[in-house]
Amino acid sequence: MTPDARRRRALGQILLLSAGFLVLVVISAASVLLVNKAREDSGWVVHTLEVGNQVSTLLLEVRRAESSARGYLLTGGQEFLAAHEAAATAIPALVDRLAALTPDNSAQVASVAKLRAAIDVRMGQFKQEKALFAQGKTTEAAALVRNAYAGNINSVIRDTAEAMRQEEDRLFALRTANADRSQRMATLVTIAGSALVLLLAAISIMLVRASARARDVAEAKLRENNLNLESTVDERTADLREANDEIQRFAYIVSHDLRSPLVNIMGFTSELEELRNDIFRRIATLARSATASPPPAEGTDPALEGPDKQLSDDFSEALGFIKSSIAKMDRLISAILNLTREGRREFVPVRIDTRELLETIVQTVAHQAAEANASIHIEPLPTIVSDRLAIEQIFSNLIDNAVKYLKPGVAGEISIRGRTRLGFAIFEIRDNGRGIDPRDHQRIFDLFRRAGTQDRPGQGIGLAHVRALVRRLGGTMSVASELDHGSTFTITLPISWNASNRKPDQ
Repeated sequence: MTPDARRRRALGQILLLSAGFLVLVVISAASVLLVNKAREDSGWVVHTLEVGNQVSTLLLEVRRAESSARGYLLTGGQEFLAAHEAAATAIPALVDRLAALTPDNSAQVASVAKLRAAIDVRMGQFKQEKALFAQGKTTEAAALVRNAYAGNINSVIRDTAEAMRQEEDRLFALRTANADRSQRMATLVTIAGSALVLLLAAISIMLVRASARARDVAEAKLRENNLNLESTVDERTADLREANDEIQRFAYIVSHDLRSPLVNIMGFTSELEELRNDIFRRIATLARSATASPPPAEGTDPALEGPDKQLSDDFSEALGFIKSSIAKMDRLISAILNLTREGRREFVPVRIDTRELLETIVQTVAHQAAEANASIHIEPLPTIVSDRLAIEQIFSNLIDNAVKYLKPGVAGEISIRGRTRLGFAIFEIRDNGRGIDPRDHQRIFDLFRRAGTQDRPGQGIGLAHVRALVRRLGGTMSVASELDHGSTFTITLPISWNASNRKPDQ
């Protein structure tokens, strides 16, 4: 298949998948809307039934109050009075509930108001009838009952309630029809959507099979092309490994060979210092003889004066510079040798209790921490399988730096914590020291590079060595820091290290 044909096929598949996705989105949205509409219509149907039930309950309580009041007036029985009082107490709450259910219908709101007024009048009549009966005026009470029946209050209550029921029956029929229509629409949309999904699934299966066939052909060609590529990669990898080993041997040889002339320079510098003492002792003796000064006390060297003394001081200063430079060069050569030896060392994975290991490291820097007024807190740490010496060197360097670069006059706080995630152990070493400028975050990991004020001893090798060890262990290392706000070094290492965890470039 030509590239143009592949592009056209890919474009067609993308368009088809996009169309299918759009159809699914539309169907899903329509289904959600229709289902919500059906649920809403069903809710209104239930609401209508609830209003009808409330009207019936209210009429039942009014009739109960009526009948129990009549029984009380006829017999004087207290059980009739108690039943009447219970019904009269429940009626206002039922009217309020009915009003709360019908605020959406203006006709029902007017009916509830009319019903409430009529019930209030009837409740007042009940109170008058009971008061007259309690005073023994049974004749007046009976006349009041007859007048109440002759009036139209009961008819108003009954007719109003019946009108409300009829309105709710009308709404029930309307809302039931709406709910049925919404459910039918939702069902139709669901069926149509299912059919479209099945159609898209069938088309997708056809496309997947066609793509699978094309992929199989492409993979066969790729395997054929990779036959020579794999051998080429193996050769290049072997060449790269050999070049890396050669670089390490070269660094070792160069460092070792540099030390020989450095030792000679150190030796000649010592001889030059002894020669300087003899020369300036003779100069002092000659100067004293020329001025006829008395000889110095026995066992002491004659003192230099004037230009001779200045020359002697300059000579001593120059020798001091030479010796300090030689010492620095010696430390750098030692560091390079250590790095090359570490690069050649084979790692041995063992089970490491990192908390126990760090407690041992902290004990070794306890004196420096005490002098710096610093406290070191070790939180629970995960156990890992890795090279013990490499892990010890990593954390020793980081803890030593944390103690070394604390802010003077501020109590140091150093915390070490760890957690696990997705097969890796994540360690954080945090301090409240002087911090590192964000511009120097990468610089500090370069060999022989240092950042900030250079008021602490060091060759700029520690962090470079730490990062190299972390990479060899298949991990990563990063720093988060700002000036005067402390630093946090984050180390991520495999929980269980073996030779296959090593990064390809290590």
